[in-house]
Amino acid sequence: MNPPPYAIGIDTSVTALSEADQLLRDLTARLGLPEDVIGCTHLVRDADGGRPRVALSLATGSEAAAKAVRARLTAQGHRVRDGAWDQAGRAVLYPGAAALTGTLTVAELVGRSAIERVRVLGTADRPDPATRLVTREFVRPQWQDGELVLAAMPAVGGTLVPFEVPDPTPCCADH
Repeated sequence: MNPPPYAIGIDTSVTALSEADQLLRDLTARLGLPEDVIGCTHLVRDADGGRPRVALSLATGSEAAAKAVRARLTAQGHRVRDGAWDQAGRAVLYPGAAALTGTLTVAELVGRSAIERVRVLGTADRPDPATRLVTREFVRPQWQDGELVLAAMPAVGGTLVPFEVPDPTPCCADH
């Protein structure tokens, strides 16, 4: 599955991924977008290297839907552009995302969602489809070479967990 062909980018002043995730969910809920829309976050900087932030993208298979969303977001005062920010977006909203709860096998994860494969950090081998993955109700794949790929890491009892954690500890939190 390649990214849907019609994408719009939404500039933000948000600097935290958790805030960007929430903004993306809020925007799609307000717009009443269909479940096949893919919503991603992208880490971006201005051309001069300043102002790091998290931008958003929404992609769909319908040119008319993309144009309508762009018009509505622009009318609401959002800074919007054609196209995603890059080809490596971190997917927050994607088909099947809501079904990825609890513990699933790798085969179930791939079968229930738009995620096409799981990559285990530190190994070149694909995990066995029967390997259990503890979702923690937080599954954020990234686009890699036209595929949604979930980075996972080994966990207790031979299971896997998504590499990205739901509530990361801020850098230097104990200093």
